[in-house]
Amino acid sequence: MATTVRKVTTRKELKDFIRFNYLLYKDNKYSVPDLYDDMLNTFNPKKNAAFEFCEAEYFLAYQNDKIVGRVAAIINHRANEVWNKKDVRFGWIDFIDDPEVSEALLKAVEEWGKAKGMEHIQGPLGFTDFDAEGMLIEGFEELSTMATIYNYPYYPEHMEKLGYKKDADWVEYKIYVPEDIPEKHKRISELILKKYNLKIKKYTSAKKIAQDYGEAIFELMNEAYEPLYGFAPLSKGQIKQYINMYLPIVDLKMITLITDAEDTLIGVGLSMPSLSVALQKAKGRLLPFGWFHLLKALFIKKPKILDLLLVAVKPEYQNKGVNALLFYDLIPIYKKLGFEYGESNPELEMNGKVQAQWEYFRTEQHKRRRAFTKKID
Repeated sequence: MATTVRKVTTRKELKDFIRFNYLLYKDNKYSVPDLYDDMLNTFNPKKNAAFEFCEAEYFLAYQNDKIVGRVAAIINHRANEVWNKKDVRFGWIDFIDDPEVSEALLKAVEEWGKAKGMEHIQGPLGFTDFDAEGMLIEGFEELSTMATIYNYPYYPEHMEKLGYKKDADWVEYKIYVPEDIPEKHKRISELILKKYNLKIKKYTSAKKIAQDYGEAIFELMNEAYEPLYGFAPLSKGQIKQYINMYLPIVDLKMITLITDAEDTLIGVGLSMPSLSVALQKAKGRLLPFGWFHLLKALFIKKPKILDLLLVAVKPEYQNKGVNALLFYDLIPIYKKLGFEYGESNPELEMNGKVQAQWEYFRTEQHKRRRAFTKKID
């Protein structure tokens, strides 16, 4: 069946672009839908601060006027400058199991990128590292998370047939909450508290934590994540956007800050109850009743799973036990709140520093995802 690809040019088409994922995964018990309004804001240059240094186009694939695929084409000029590359990214890619559809979608991204002077295509990636990235290649029968991509097993098969190669892999872990803080973990934590004159800080007011350390949390991310694959520093506009987006909705008991003697932030651990099941029940909508499912998971009846959203440590304190100190504070909180295990965010497979922090815990690597790349002809 003939496939045609058209650029999204109207608000209705953009809504169709978002809804295609909901339709394709409607009966899949592992996929977690994005919130529809969040996606509208993500793709809106007036609402998403990433457009300060990104440009994008969105494409839909049709067969007999029926939508059968979608993809976003993105150029992150800041990342290209940092890494001295000319890459166009593909993201938010979904397609039926038809090689003609996936080929047509990716060809549209390649042609758009080539017209902009780009030399390689890579993805799935979003505008920034705060967007979901990496195509699932292992763990198709594991529940997804709100911060990651779920895709059918045929997706990576299509990529390989189209000549795309591995650019980077991320792995994900279940980290089981121990009954007590592991003894060696506890000794390390108490030792570095004294050795470096560090302090553990907790807050009960979202407004106060935003005022005192909101910007510092995300500036710390810029420092800690600088060497990682594809990372580009967050702008002031993005930092303001993320402070307003995340800090008001998290349980402050699950945010731990580590500061030095001068109250400079050197480490942060931010986690929250898993919203995966709540988002599935909400079906991508806050109204009329989606908000209740999310509120319940966040504050009323927490699930048994937590998402480890953000762990960042100032570079000069990495490998000195500050990661251990974060979980020295958080483990008793997790236990009290009834969590059984945490879902790690995707971790680059070669990032030994991050994976070393789970040394004293029972873990299970249960997912793997991949960024693909290809030279544009």
